[in-house]
Amino acid sequence: MTEAKLISALNEENLSHFPKTYVPSRLLLGPGPSNAHPEVLGALSLNPIGHLDEAYISLMSDVQQLLRYTWQCNNRLTLPMSGTGSAAMEASIANFIEEGEKILIAKKGYFGDRLVDMATRYKADVSVIEKPWGESFSYEEIKYEIETKKPAIFAIVHAETSSGVLQPLDGIGDVCRKNNCLFLVDAVTSLGALELLIDEWNIDLAYSCSQKGLSCPPGLSPFTMNKRAEEKLSSRKTKVPNWYLDLSLLNKYWGSDRVYHHTAPVNMNFAIREGLRLIANEGLENVWNRHNTNAKKLWNGLERLGMELHVSEDYRLPTLTTVKIPPAVDGDGFRNHLLRNFGIEIGNGLGELSGKVWRIGLMGFNSSEENVDRLLNLFDTELKKYSIFESSTF
Repeated sequence: MTEAKLISALNEENLSHFPKTYVPSRLLLGPGPSNAHPEVLGALSLNPIGHLDEAYISLMSDVQQLLRYTWQCNNRLTLPMSGTGSAAMEASIANFIEEGEKILIAKKGYFGDRLVDMATRYKADVSVIEKPWGESFSYEEIKYEIETKKPAIFAIVHAETSSGVLQPLDGIGDVCRKNNCLFLVDAVTSLGALELLIDEWNIDLAYSCSQKGLSCPPGLSPFTMNKRAEEKLSSRKTKVPNWYLDLSLLNKYWGSDRVYHHTAPVNMNFAIREGLRLIANEGLENVWNRHNTNAKKLWNGLERLGMELHVSEDYRLPTLTTVKIPPAVDGDGFRNHLLRNFGIEIGNGLGELSGKVWRIGLMGFNSSEENVDRLLNLFDTELKKYSIFESSTF
């Protein structure tokens, strides 16, 4: 038997024993993804249709209209990019920075670092201002840096998933406009869950993801840009260096022409339409209130149990809470216990907070009073089992 035939025979024999795909039931209360809404999963399971089918093109228009509502904007170019949130993050850099242009990045966590990394790869002149992981920037600090450094783009993370900080954005867009600077916002952990007013706050560019506040599986990254951003894109001196994420090409597919660019993930767009429809049905302000109410219930419950939260309440992120791991507790052991015995996932700290905090997410469909009660009860009954010292209290 030849080598090729032998490999084929071995593969056929071994692979025939694979069972059907099985995934255990999980309640995802970590930094994301969160659980998708059952109605979203129903839409995801519909039979695919062609990405240039009239029915699909009509659905694309629905998605754009619903996204504008959720973003609270009237931007013409508003779309779900094919790819996870990092795709739209990179699109924001690739399309709007040319080699040597200055970008000012306000870094206060892991995802600020990612923006810096991406901007460096596109040969931008990167300037960074930084805060410790757990603090936010003041308006005055940002205003001073923009007026002093005169960047072409100012970028900041609205909801920093690594540290649990919610960054105030009021007034920053006005400063950017006065200094001929585009205002870029990472809204990955805020869109569809927290107050976010793209037009009112004069945000020029923003991106997010599908798997958090929108109650969908990961795979799409909502993006929006206004006329100021369109003008900057159209005045580029060089071609956008990333073909797949080139908004001048995507515009032809998501614009009025609907000209083919790539094979769209049609089922994911079925899903995001349903997730956005559910938000519209609940009402955006009701959604925001639900997330804030459930987060405060979680915070109060954790503090009653003697836990210390990492971020001051003034800047605490309702969708993602960072709680300090008590010194006497085996943090990884407790997380694994919750997952293996109760099917509940909470996250470890990321970056410099690894091993120091747990990250608890209440996003989209998962932001419910029932989930908060369930998790607090487990912290109350199970955490003591993972004390390193038998007599420890925390």
